[in-house]
Amino acid sequence: MTIQDWLRDATNELADAMFTSPRLDAEIILAHTIKHPRTYLHAHGDEKLEARHEEIANARIELRKDHVPVAYIIGHREFYGRRFLVSPAVLIPRPESEQIIELLQEVLPNTTPLPNVAMKRLVDIGTGSGCLGITAKLEFPELEVALLDTSRHALTIAEKNATALGAKVETATSDLLATYPYSPDIVLANLPYVDKHWDRSPELAHEPADALYADEDGLAVIRRCLEQCERRLKPEALVVLEADTRQLDAIATLAHKHHFKEVARKEYAVAFTR
Repeated sequence: MTIQDWLRDATNELADAMFTSPRLDAEIILAHTIKHPRTYLHAHGDEKLEARHEEIANARIELRKDHVPVAYIIGHREFYGRRFLVSPAVLIPRPESEQIIELLQEVLPNTTPLPNVAMKRLVDIGTGSGCLGITAKLEFPELEVALLDTSRHALTIAEKNATALGAKVETATSDLLATYPYSPDIVLANLPYVDKHWDRSPELAHEPADALYADEDGLAVIRRCLEQCERRLKPEALVVLEADTRQLDAIATLAHKHHFKEVARKEYAVAFTR
């Protein structure tokens, strides 16, 4: 079978299964399987596939038809222009989460080094793949960054990403800030905020439930985080949270009760300070 033949058949299978981007998914899977960029597929459509590559690619298409996310099939996802390893132990980095970094860029002075030399310690709570904390470290190298998670498996993925991307960060097991020994200056957090009653993609069934879902209309974990931040954070500390756009007003109300004021907002992220 040639490359173009396989792509045609795989695209048709995914289209029949009602996937929204069947051709793109097929190209990404085949390119990863034969270890070439997607542009290679376009230029070498008449080239015959090796039997072992065809077998592996077919097995991966079957996984995709079962709604396994492409990122888990190929083992990585792009975030803020960088490649992050992922596994079913961590959430897949999403474009919405980049808004946390964008807010950080807006709120912190856009100079290096930061003029406020006291604002140095950043923690990424519920770090998962480490995409937020590692990106913050690479964008602001003078920050001291700690990646926190309750999952040792997640921290292993985060550590691999930090090493691969050359980011010098610390990792620690902690339920939010519970066992973190310092008072951070900056908190970044993409915490569980999905309400189990919302309509959701079947792909979410393959991601870690404890990193996705929360009680109290999706706000239970964010509420606990704000309670801890009120007790633990320094004056003028910054907190940047991701949430669904429907939740941001409720989160702002919660933050106000814990003596935080909103300083910036995007569609899926909001920033507060003391």
